[in-house]
Amino acid sequence: MKPASPKDDANQLDLFGREAQSSLKPVYTAPVWSIPTSPTSNTPPPVSPYVAPPQTAVPVKPRVQAPPPSDQLPKRQLMVGDFVLEYSLRRSTRRSIGFMIDDEGLRVTAPKRISIAEIDNAIRTKQHWILSKLKERRERRAARLEKPPVEWVDGAQLPYLGADITLRLLVGGRNRSSYNPATRELSMVLVPGATETLLKERVKSWYQQEAKLLFEQRLDVFAQRLGVRYHSFGLSSAGTRWGSCTVDRKIRLNWKLIHFSQPLIDYVIAHELSHILEMNHSAQFWNTVGLIYPEYEEAKNLLRKRAQELPVLFA
Repeated sequence: MKPASPKDDANQLDLFGREAQSSLKPVYTAPVWSIPTSPTSNTPPPVSPYVAPPQTAVPVKPRVQAPPPSDQLPKRQLMVGDFVLEYSLRRSTRRSIGFMIDDEGLRVTAPKRISIAEIDNAIRTKQHWILSKLKERRERRAARLEKPPVEWVDGAQLPYLGADITLRLLVGGRNRSSYNPATRELSMVLVPGATETLLKERVKSWYQQEAKLLFEQRLDVFAQRLGVRYHSFGLSSAGTRWGSCTVDRKIRLNWKLIHFSQPLIDYVIAHELSHILEMNHSAQFWNTVGLIYPEYEEAKNLLRKRAQELPVLFA
């Protein structure tokens, strides 16, 4: 697959461009609460958007504990050598047992006709691969969590489409956001008294909105190239699972892919669409991916590397 041309990049930026708010004053060139007021003025100093207004505690009724999400699979345990291996099991219409390692641990997908004993034996057969991958995943996760989190101040650098953009914080009468592709600045307008938690939620919401727009566009492009149709598309917030495709052609893509460059996003989209034709990871599946994304091997490795380099944003 050829990289996007400069013209394509310009069109892409135009797709997400919005008119910047020029009449608003940046908040954090200096802390808002440090700005002195006139000696003759009775007006209190401006309030930092990160200082929540005083709240009065009120009694609340205890919340009923919500049941776990329907996609949260029950855990099973198996003694493998000297280790107790925990895994989640999902039954499907696939013809063989599949293994997947993510931040949640080992996930096993097996046909309904396969017994638990057969599944356990398959895990023991693959135990060296499984244990090494689990160790590798733990080490990558620990390295990622050791990185200092992003400081949510004016001028902070945030990852977007494979490069950094600059966060601009402003005070206004209502919360809103705008992105200027020419300056690569994301302006977040917050009402006085807004908290850092609100700011992070607003940035996350903007990321998700941009992800939905771009992913839908690229899904249509690659579905046409492959000659398939998907039933529906939705965003996911999985730890490190970038996408999924069900047997009824429902595709979910992780909104955090919006942090990466478009070629990496395209790879994941090509990968999931190919599952419509091959619901496995066989040689035939990868041949199908190669029809619409020939450089899939390089993209797969680069995606793994870039995922480790991401700063901690919403921990």
